[in-house]
Formats: sequence, C-alpha cells, structure tokens
Amino acid sequence: MHQALQGIVTILLGVGGCLAYFYLSNQFLDRVLFPAKGPNAGRNINRANMIRPWLFLFPALFVLGLYLAYPVVETLRLSLTERGGEFVGLQNYQQMLDEPKFWEALRNNFLWLLIVPAASTAFGLLAAQLTDRIPWGNIAKSLIFMPMAISFVGAAVIWKLVYDVRPLGQEQIGILNAILLALGKDEPVTFLTLPFWNNFFLMIVLIWIQTGFAMVILSAALRGIPEETVEAAIVDGANPFQIFFKIKVPQIMGTIVVVWTTITIVVLKIFDIVYAMTNGQWETQVLANYMYDKLFRANDWGVGSAAAMVIMLLVTPILVWNVYNARKEMR
Repeated sequence: MHQALQGIVTILLGVGGCLAYFYLSNQFLDRVLFPAKGPNAGRNINRANMIRPWLFLFPALFVLGLYLAYPVVETLRLSLTERGGEFVGLQNYQQMLDEPKFWEALRNNFLWLLIVPAASTAFGLLAAQLTDRIPWGNIAKSLIFMPMAISFVGAAVIWKLVYDVRPLGQEQIGILNAILLALGKDEPVTFLTLPFWNNFFLMIVLIWIQTGFAMVILSAALRGIPEETVEAAIVDGANPFQIFFKIKVPQIMGTIVVVWTTITIVVLKIFDIVYAMTNGQWETQVLANYMYDKLFRANDWGVGSAAAMVIMLLVTPILVWNVYNARKEMR
C-alpha cells in the first residue's frame, strides 16, 4: 500500500475508532446501564453523568498505566527474581551492593549531580544576563542554544575529537593536545584515561548542551522582572552587581530552582555521553551505564533491574519537587 494512502487509512481508523468508542460507550451508559426512564430515571441520569467523564478518560488512563505503571511493576519483579523466575528476595540488591563498580557508579553520579546542574544553571544565568545587554544578543543566544539540537551521542563524538590524542611525532587532530604541544608541552595528554579527572572532561559535554536550555528559561524570567524595581535600585545608588544579585536573582529564584532540578533529573539519567566516550572505563562508570552492562552484556536481569530501581528511586523525589516548583511558578 502506498505510504500516503496508508497514512490516510490510519487517520480514518484512529479518528473513526475514537468516535465509535465515544458513541457506543454513551449508548451503553444511557440505554443499558442507567436508562433515563422508569421510576428511577432521575437517579440513573445523575449516576450516568458521574461515570461519563471517567468512561471518556479510560482509554488514556489505560494507555498511561500500560506504558508507565506496568514497566515499573515488571522491573521491580525482575529485581526480586533470578533468571529462571525464582523469587530470591533482596539477593540481587545485595549482590549489586557488593560490587565495587556499583559504588564507583554511585560516586560518579553524585559527582555529576554536584557539578553539572550548578555549572549549567550558573553559565545559563550569566549568558541570559549578558546577551540581553548587547546588540547581537540574539545571535549569541542562537549559538549558545545550538548544542541543544545535537543528540548526546553526537555531542560526545564532537568532544571526543576535541580530546583526541595521537602518538608524539604525529599531527594531533585533538585541538586541546595541539594547543598544549604548541605551547611547549613535551607529550600529548590522554584526557579520557586520567582517573577521576576524566569525569570532569565528560561533564563538560553535558554542561555545553544544557547551558542553552538554562539560558532560554532564565532569559524569559529576567525579562519578566518589573522595571520599577530595577529603576528604584538605580535611584538608590545600587551598582550593576548589587542590582543583579540583590534585585534580579531573588525575584527569579523559583525559576532557577526549576531549571536546576530539571537538569538534575537529566544528570541522573546520563548514559549516552559516558557510553560513547569511555564506555564506563577508567573509573567513569555511572548508574545508567552500569545497568546497561548488567542487562545487555552480562545478561544479569536481576541485578540490572535492581540498578534501574535505584535510579528510579533517586529520580522520583527530585521529579516531584520539580513539578511542585513548576506549578508554583505557573500560579
């Protein structure tokens, strides 16, 4: 079947299916379940009106439950069972806690949490403030925001070339090593294999991507500050630093928190950058990559699911706090 025809048929089936569902469910409710006739007609009409919204919401609730709730329940079940399906309780969690790689991943995730959200938000706030004050600010914003259009894997490949190293005597294609050798360093540096410090080189990639996101949100918040408060501070003799830190930042603190928590959630799920640049080697393991290793390399579904549950438990409180702050900002 031609693709255009296939699309039209799909739309017709989808729209027709929805219309048929709403029509038939109404007919069943009004004519079979609670008919508006007989001695109880008034009570039946009230009952039908109470059930009707939930009947219309049922398809959406069912799909949400299937795609959101079921994977969580199934992952929890897998984390408590062996490969053959035998229930083993918390044994998979105990095995995970006994592995040094898990603690290395947990330590690295906390390191990412400490640095990436704070740095991305700070650079985004700085860029939002500075680009609003220059004539070519919109061009600068476009350039800073551009990394958001690149996938994490694409960004990882770009930065892997930046950190690339060639043996001494060959031409360096990594810009950092080319600069270091031009400045007189004796030999190139293998940035991605330096234990502990290589984590920071990976973090730079995510900061580079997320700064544009923070800048756009915070720039809109800065523009929403009433001009009267800034003018009053200028009349009182405040300098630009005092206006920024004591007038503007307190007024957009709610937005800063929302940006910070949003980036924190992204950091807890970080996988692509580490997988593409180091694959968790040289002490750069993170929780998502650890889970991937267990699930698809070691075929250890129990421990892999236990790692997934740990990630979910870490993300959930921050996600709830983020939604709470976002709703408070909207009000």
